Amino acid sequence: QVDLLESGGGWVLPGGSLRLSCTASGRALGGYTMAWFRQPPGKDREFVAAVKRSSGGSSLRNSLKGRFTIYRDNAKTTLYLQMNSLNEDDTAVYYCAATTRSLITSSLSGDHWYEHWGQGTQVTVSS
Repeated sequence: QVDLLESGGGWVLPGGSLRLSCTASGRALGGYTMAWFRQPPGKDREFVAAVKRSSGGSSLRNSLKGRFTIYRDNAKTTLYLQMNSLNEDDTAVYYCAATTRSLITSSLSGDHWYEHWGQGTQVTVSS
């Protein structure tokens, strides 16, 4: 069992930035494909970004390119999501997810591939 814990959410003004973090029970994340998903109020959960376990290659939701970045720390104990130029459409609960599977790029956005999920952290963008 892998317990994922997200942090870094909160309230921010439009145009602001936040960095979300995800750790896994103190263990290294290098053996996992990791992802961020989000669920806006009243909407379905959607893919945000992912990083592969093997190559470290990443994938990002097209509409977020240029504003969001996913990366791991060198020790691979923490997954980050840097979010810049936030707007009200980014308001959502953000979830960290993990799988031991090595996924191809086209599968990274499928939430059914991930067996471990955090509880989520709320991000609210509002003036």
